[in-house]
Amino acid sequence: MKKKQFKAESKKLLDMMIHSIYTNKEIFLRELISNASDALDKLSYQGLTDKSIKVNKNNLEIRLIPNKEEKTLTITDNGIGMTKEELEENLGTIAKSGSELFKENMDDKKNMSIIGQFGVGFYSAFMVSDKVKVSSKSIHSDKGYTWISSGADGYTLEECDKKENGTTITLYIKENLEEESYDEFLEEAHLSSLIKKYSDYIHYPIRMTVKSMQEEKEIEEDKTLNSMIPIWHKKKKDVKEEEYNDFYTDKFYDYEKPLHIIQSDVEGRSSYKALLFIPSHAPFDYYSKNYEKGLQLYSRGVLIMEKCSELLPDYFSFVKGIIDSEDISLNISRETLQDNCQIGMIAKSLETKIRKELESILKNNREDYEKFYNDFGMQLKYGIYSSYGMNKEQLQDLLLFYSSKDKKYVTLKEYTEKMIEGQNKIYYACGESLDKIDLLPQVERIKEKYEILYLTNYMDEFVLKTIMNYNSYEFLNIADEKADLDSEEEKDALKKANEESKDMFSEMKEVLDAQVESINFTHKLKNHPVCLTSKGEISVEMEKALKEMPNGENIKAQTIMEINEQHPISKKLKELYQNKKIEELKKYSKVLYAQARLIEGLSIENPTEISNLICELLTK
Repeated sequence: MKKKQFKAESKKLLDMMIHSIYTNKEIFLRELISNASDALDKLSYQGLTDKSIKVNKNNLEIRLIPNKEEKTLTITDNGIGMTKEELEENLGTIAKSGSELFKENMDDKKNMSIIGQFGVGFYSAFMVSDKVKVSSKSIHSDKGYTWISSGADGYTLEECDKKENGTTITLYIKENLEEESYDEFLEEAHLSSLIKKYSDYIHYPIRMTVKSMQEEKEIEEDKTLNSMIPIWHKKKKDVKEEEYNDFYTDKFYDYEKPLHIIQSDVEGRSSYKALLFIPSHAPFDYYSKNYEKGLQLYSRGVLIMEKCSELLPDYFSFVKGIIDSEDISLNISRETLQDNCQIGMIAKSLETKIRKELESILKNNREDYEKFYNDFGMQLKYGIYSSYGMNKEQLQDLLLFYSSKDKKYVTLKEYTEKMIEGQNKIYYACGESLDKIDLLPQVERIKEKYEILYLTNYMDEFVLKTIMNYNSYEFLNIADEKADLDSEEEKDALKKANEESKDMFSEMKEVLDAQVESINFTHKLKNHPVCLTSKGEISVEMEKALKEMPNGENIKAQTIMEINEQHPISKKLKELYQNKKIEELKKYSKVLYAQARLIEGLSIENPTEISNLICELLTK
């Protein structure tokens, strides 16, 4: 029979499709299954509108037939089928979609789900086959026809003896190449896994006859490969918790059940169904550059993207789950998104939903939330810090910090609700652990009057600096020079004492070789003799964190050495200065400064010298 040629533009498109549009060869099976599902949908619809067409919905199916001997893979359906003209129109002109045309001619377009709308998915078959044979008989025709093509060189179309309506597509699988195995598309296990991955929720049974050994005999069994009904299409009340847990652990390869499940069905400008999971623990690579965020994206139950990163903001990257929407605009291959507008609307809706769910867990199940926060709190903090505070309104009420009151977590809201009358600052202290912070000299006096937030993570102070204030209350590090609880009378007395001792401080500062901005007496301390106070925006803890980062070695906090005026050490220093024992004064200065650094967790440049000085002073 004379071979017919594709139109010139179709020829170019076919070549481009096979070599460029589809990046993943296994996608061909998804496309052919989706087309078969469309054919069954069309038959079901016409059975409702045309009483002369009798449809037994229980018999509708899609079938896979791999044949290793002949190196063929056959996909059959008993759907509406195609006439000769439709085969010519739909398969002879690439990008002419019969499904899209059918949808345009339907009366009730809203309630009819047609998957294949681009008319190109069928040609993905040529990525894995040298020749494709399509035999089809329309429900409206007495005759069947066969379309055969080996690719861009054209096709033949002739009558065949197909008796039943539907379509049979036979792929003549390519020979293996050194870098590419095509035989895997004839393996029952591989085909089953592809159906499970891409087409598990096609709502018609996808069947295959599989062979297995039982009692040393090979038997054949007709097996349904897909589950058909997505769990996210079911009402939550109809799904047991164990079903959700099993779905999660199986789908996302986790060994523990999720901490929390979020299910929603949204209708509006962008309609979608969502089934989301908050894991009960962080993946081993979560805080590494290898971790990939994203939700599985489905369109009408067909997997489009394994990880759609655009659906989640970075600060909620821990969320796993599935989004299924009929409104998503896809590109010609359905492998990537065509228009981010709809994805953006869905993402915004999801962000609000996730945040509200986290707030609900925080309010109603504190134990679960603290467990979640220990694993993923860092990501919430990073969401505030990395956006320069643009996301603080969404995230600040999800943050937890330890409290000086009982060493338990509190939120910023809980802290401010417990503030005493006249308090106008949110006080915090930084350190490596709760115990070490509790022993800081500056903490002792302030915690007697005010609750202090204990920040043990290197990012905490950066986050508070980014937030700047909460409900109009400014954050204040207790190690900041501005952290002063003195009355006006006490401030005046302290100012006088410092003025009287300024020459002594000048001598002391000289020996410290500009390691501190200044030295003065303070009333901040209760029993401790000395402390370091920060001046400016960079605190001592921030200095330590920044020095761990690339190019951060030259960043240094401006510090003040403050000496407790009520401590006996201040009297000793004054005596040394008044008695002209300047060398002794300088030795005491070095030891006091070393003490202050050690208390802050900072290193000492010459520990041997300090050790010798301490021993010398102890023996006098």
